[in-house]
Amino acid sequence: MEGEAVAPAAGTVLNALANGKGSAFAIDEYTTSTVELDAGADGVTGRVAEDPDADTELIERCVAAVTDRFGAGEGGRVRTESDVPMASGLKSSSAAANATVLATLDALDAAEEISREDACRIGVQAARDAGVTVTGAFDDASASMLGGVTVTDNVDDELLAREERDWSVLVWTPPERSFSADADVDSCRRVAPMADLVADLALDGEFGRAMTVNGLAFCAALDFPTDPVVEAMPVVHGVSLSGTGPSFTAVGERDDLEALRDRWGEREGRTWLTTTQTEGTRIP
Repeated sequence: MEGEAVAPAAGTVLNALANGKGSAFAIDEYTTSTVELDAGADGVTGRVAEDPDADTELIERCVAAVTDRFGAGEGGRVRTESDVPMASGLKSSSAAANATVLATLDALDAAEEISREDACRIGVQAARDAGVTVTGAFDDASASMLGGVTVTDNVDDELLAREERDWSVLVWTPPERSFSADADVDSCRRVAPMADLVADLALDGEFGRAMTVNGLAFCAALDFPTDPVVEAMPVVHGVSLSGTGPSFTAVGERDDLEALRDRWGEREGRTWLTTTQTEGTRIP
């Protein structure tokens, strides 16, 4: 039994570490998961194509959770391949979990037996169990699974709002890595008053302004430079540190972002243009 699914990456509107509320938007960059199930296999073996030494516990847990619920506990193999750099703040773990959950459902011919929101929650719980996230990252996972922009309560894994935006997106990813599970949670909680404001803006559909306030607050909390945010503010709809970094994302009109790309591109790392994505995770 074989299955495959493709999940988009995402950028941050509101980091949920401060107050449990989060918001994210899907972008046109992808992780593909391929699952092969075998009723006679002993457990699940995972592999990350870009990094053979990467921790595969998350994707293995996703397969096991789905086969326990919708199959007969089959084991097998899961392999992910991604354009999304790991530990960059672009929701690579959420994309891998979503793609793996749907790929496993595809292998079991069970994709229609569960809503996309609940399929997303399987990956969120697997991420908690694997220790790769502090909050469960339902905001990131829901944006990747459903597409568009989502606002969530990460304490209760509740979807508060979903809208679609047609933005161009500029991404700058420095060469460093930043693992979400290692973030300074206490420092993030100190900016909760700003996060409350960002949550209100996001629920009012003011996603660009919400992003920018979030970016300034969490750059301060997590000791990232604010220069990329300040440079972008005059010409974009919104700009923020994505997740716990190190990537920054800006959304707006393509011509404006092309000009900004020249400035961001002077820094070490990768700078590229993409777009928002509204389809979410899919089975090809």
